[in-house]
Amino acid sequence: MRYVDEYGIGDFLGGRTFGCDCGREHRAQLDFLSIKRGAINDLPKALDALGAKKPFIVYDKNTFEAAGKQACALLDRAGIPCTGFLLKEHGYSKCEPDEYSVGSAAMAFDVSCDCIIGVGGGVINDTCKELAMVSGRPQIIIGTAPSMDGFASNSSSMVVDNVKTTLYNATPRGIILDTDIMSNAPMRMLWAGFGDMIAKYISVCEWRISNIVTGEYYCPHVAALMRRALKRIMDAADGLSQRDPDAVGAVAEGLVLSGIAMSFAKVSRPASGLEHYFSHMWDMLCLEKGKEYDLHGIQVGVGTVLTLRLYEFIRRLTPSREKAEKAINGFDSAAWEKDIIRVFGKTAPEVLKIEQTAGKNDPVRRLKRVDTIISHWNEIQSVISQELPPLDALLEKMKRMGMPTAPEEIGFTRQDALTAYMHARDIRNKYLSVSLLWDIGELEEGAKHIFE
Repeated sequence: MRYVDEYGIGDFLGGRTFGCDCGREHRAQLDFLSIKRGAINDLPKALDALGAKKPFIVYDKNTFEAAGKQACALLDRAGIPCTGFLLKEHGYSKCEPDEYSVGSAAMAFDVSCDCIIGVGGGVINDTCKELAMVSGRPQIIIGTAPSMDGFASNSSSMVVDNVKTTLYNATPRGIILDTDIMSNAPMRMLWAGFGDMIAKYISVCEWRISNIVTGEYYCPHVAALMRRALKRIMDAADGLSQRDPDAVGAVAEGLVLSGIAMSFAKVSRPASGLEHYFSHMWDMLCLEKGKEYDLHGIQVGVGTVLTLRLYEFIRRLTPSREKAEKAINGFDSAAWEKDIIRVFGKTAPEVLKIEQTAGKNDPVRRLKRVDTIISHWNEIQSVISQELPPLDALLEKMKRMGMPTAPEEIGFTRQDALTAYMHARDIRNKYLSVSLLWDIGELEEGAKHIFE
């Protein structure tokens, strides 16, 4: 049997299914993919592949200038009618992937349209995924920057009641990534794509660790596909900073492969670990204070640096059941809840609801995880050694590209970073490196290593 990591990206088209020894069947949901210079000219072909005759096109003011205007002109010349929708800024002087964006697009939706085209990056793509799901229409995404890995995923990173959360929805059926257009994107958006991808070192590592500690589903072949996507991007990194269209194309392919890996796993786990939770926490803190935050991938890149520094501490650690039991017996749920209210403000009820459902703080479950961690510590250390790169080498590459590498460089204080670290485990039911350290009573010691 051939597994998904043995196929090329062109094999993941047309609804093919792939058997796997992980016990699940992986299904490709893409029908059309074009990554090249001038790819936008393939838009009529993409619509034909989906059997669509009249698209509803979503863009913002920047992506309309970058590619939306050209897309509409192409359709006009091809005699294909369409309805356009401008997603407007709101709240923090920029578009957000939230209830307002989805609701405004849904209210403007032309029900005579049989397809949705999103023109843009993360916000547009995620908004259109939700619209595609609720409308039952297939989606095409025309990427304007290689800034994120959600082009081909079955999930969107949304703000729901001011909580950054992952919603699982419709995978785009067509993807058009024109490297001439993408190479002209703002450099910070190119950095964002690179930052979103270097996170995969940690996400795959923590996926494997969670499989050991909690028994969470894990597929080695999906993980291998993610590693392949990561290598593709690392090899092209130097050309990315030079805006080389061929390098941008390589990065774009890696981003699509990453999304396909998530779609195969049916969860975001292959692409998201603690480094993403630094970003999610910073987003939520900014939403609570009414402040703007940076691009997701740039924040994730900084979170990757912090997380790799944390793993330097974990590599030298030997867990103690005595220390873990002391932490379990000393846990004060009332004090923890008070702290959640202090940190998250009006969002606190949503965070507390997550704990009520997941029971991460339950002492019996925690002690069971502690015993598993201690008995499998050598295996966990082996996973860390296999998956994570040296921090210094990655820092050098990021700095050579001109990327931010510290929270202060993107407008966050040391206290903001510490708050994100201490509460990352609270905002989702996902087992992370900070979850492991909290289980064994070493969370505060880990903070000292990162921040002191």
